[in-house]
Amino acid sequence: MTAYDLSVIIVNFNAGDDLRLALDSLRDTLGERRWEAVVVDNASSDGSTAAVHGVAPNVRLIANQTNLGFARGTNQGLAATSGERVLLMNPDCRLAPGAVEALASELDRFDRCAIAGPRIVNPDGSVQGSARGDPDMLTGLFGRAGLVRRLFPGLSVSRRNVVDLPETADSVEVDWVSGACMLARRQALGQVGGFDERYFLYWEDADLCRRLRGRGFHVRYVPRAQAIHRVGQSSRTARFPAIRAFHESAYLYYATHVAPRSPVKRALARALLSARAFLKLPLVP
Repeated sequence: MTAYDLSVIIVNFNAGDDLRLALDSLRDTLGERRWEAVVVDNASSDGSTAAVHGVAPNVRLIANQTNLGFARGTNQGLAATSGERVLLMNPDCRLAPGAVEALASELDRFDRCAIAGPRIVNPDGSVQGSARGDPDMLTGLFGRAGLVRRLFPGLSVSRRNVVDLPETADSVEVDWVSGACMLARRQALGQVGGFDERYFLYWEDADLCRRLRGRGFHVRYVPRAQAIHRVGQSSRTARFPAIRAFHESAYLYYATHVAPRSPVKRALARALLSARAFLKLPLVP
């Protein structure tokens, strides 16, 4: 059996040509490394999985008959691979040269670092804000897309919710990094049972990082590693379900980690999130 240095897991749902670009970036970036990858496809209907054939035998396909969601799909990929280092990457993400090496160097440097995340940017080069503080009741205002944060980015609560550092900065310890692209230790993921499959889509990365930190691991943001991410490409064909999943997952995270013993706070969070989802849905084209 081949011993792989790195396993890559991509959960795909109707990502179109982005999946091919992601796989091409893997092949170009990883070069002569001993690597394997699995694309876990959640019943795509757009023919995007044909891209897997272009990079075989390094990449294999797991074809689900229904959409099992991101967390379950990623756990499927973990079960089907063997590398001690695991790169999780969205199909609408592309690696910049040297990104994997920069992330791996942080896992080498810090024994208790379970996950290292890159500086994720939009195709136009603007920063997405992929390193963040633990979500709480203020995240809706001061989170990555929060209105108040956009108006007052210099406030301490804004900087806590979204960590922004220049690409030349050294890595820093953060609460969590985006699951759009992260390099993880398989052994650490195993200790917490991988992703919590109650999360269908969104917030499963924040939950994972929080559970890892509860086991004595830490998470690092590595600005010199870079990935380009076209946000929302996989969810664009299912906007209504994606919006519902976002708010359901936000409530699950809040009820699990922020207010597990407060039914009043949970009820308030449920009401606010339901109202927010209701207001968002009519805006979907």
